[in-house]
Amino acid sequence: MKVKFIIIIILITIINMMFFNINIVQADTSGVGQVIKGGDDFLEAGKSENNLIDEEKLQNTSKTIYNILLLIGICVAVVISAVLGLQFIIGSAEEKAKISEALIPFVIGCIVVFGAFGIWAIFIKIGQSL
Repeated sequence: MKVKFIIIIILITIINMMFFNINIVQADTSGVGQVIKGGDDFLEAGKSENNLIDEEKLQNTSKTIYNILLLIGICVAVVISAVLGLQFIIGSAEEKAKISEALIPFVIGCIVVFGAFGIWAIFIKIGQSL
């Protein structure tokens, strides 16, 4: 009896949502021309020659981002390695086994993070030499 009652309530709710929740949308077509004009103005501004990219500013920004992210990566790696080291020193035999298992993802993460930074540095140096 309770199951039938719950099913009926659910069906009534679904029917209510389907038939009585109708949204009427009235589009304003006067703004379409303004949107198209704005897009055309944007494209024309990109074609003009006075909007060139400042390469020195781009290089400085890239170096700054690189240094900040590298510093964050080093700090995180040092903190995690210190925590894992302390846990390994003061832990029991079972805890040491768990920590040894946790070292594998840590080492792989360090290789990925610092490898990515190394690859990024190589691309930046190649880009600067061009």
